[in-house]
Amino acid sequence: MKTATLPPVRVAPDFRQELEGVLEEGETLSQFVESAVRSVVERRKHQAEFVRRGIAAIQETRLTGSGIPAEQVVARLEAKLNAARQAKARRRG
Repeated sequence: MKTATLPPVRVAPDFRQELEGVLEEGETLSQFVESAVRSVVERRKHQAEFVRRGIAAIQETRLTGSGIPAEQVVARLEAKLNAARQAKARRRG
């Protein structure tokens, strides 16, 4: 498969200077840009998969009715927080 070229990116001269200042030894600007683009593509794929799984879980919960009401979850968390605060206060005093 032949390689393709990404479109050129215009940046302010001071930003280019900053960018060149963070290149690793032997690393070219093109390598840096390709690496950055690959990282963002991979992150966006992971984000899309995360959202897809979240939506599927929400749909499954709605279908089965197996979810726990948010109020109940928050109440449990508040109880744990209060217990931790009381334990900390006892340790101090």
